[in-house]
Amino acid sequence: MYFRHSSDIWSDFPGLSAGILHVEGIHRDVSADAHIAAFEAAAKTRLAAGSEGEFPEIQAWRRAFSRMGLKPTQYRSASEALLRRFRKEGSLPRIHPVIDLCNAASLAFAVPIAVFDLSRVAGHLEVRYASGSETYTTFSGETEYPEQHEVIFADEEGRAHARRWTNRQSGYSAVGDETTAVLVVAEALHAGAATDVGRLVHELAGAMGAVWSATPRSTVLDRSTPRFDI
Repeated sequence: MYFRHSSDIWSDFPGLSAGILHVEGIHRDVSADAHIAAFEAAAKTRLAAGSEGEFPEIQAWRRAFSRMGLKPTQYRSASEALLRRFRKEGSLPRIHPVIDLCNAASLAFAVPIAVFDLSRVAGHLEVRYASGSETYTTFSGETEYPEQHEVIFADEEGRAHARRWTNRQSGYSAVGDETTAVLVVAEALHAGAATDVGRLVHELAGAMGAVWSATPRSTVLDRSTPRFDI
């Protein structure tokens, strides 16, 4: 089992940097509140100086969405959507400790973070252009079919675990009460992405290790090192 971005993605987005964490021993019966609060405090400090639309991390994803033929104000990266909600409401709903923690880290770094339940992923997971034959399950259980050449997270069976790259994950592999092992993917395209993603991975791995008494495996992928073996 492995994770990677296709060569086409690296060719079209050479500035991409992807932080990966593989964590086992996940369960709901923990408190991540202290770590979440620290990440949220960093986000509040940054938002006090300007809205998320001014952040270079968000602007880079808007440019990427435009390049993919998507209206950036209609389809937003997950980090932009979280920051907008956090700025307006002052908090995010609690879902599951691992999701809450990753959402808070996403706020702090303005970088989209996806979390997949590995038991729901068949074989490898690859960020690639869709062929048009893949299936995607919404959180309400409906089936959608990604458009040809849409960027998706696809497994070996052709199931799309995220649509429009960092826009929307699938309900099929969402973290739930039975989740014990997760793959966390943080992606950035802005100048200095490698440094920021490296710091994100370091801080998130430390938090997850402390909360779950686990030893996360982690790395930062780039064009020269595009694959992570799970």
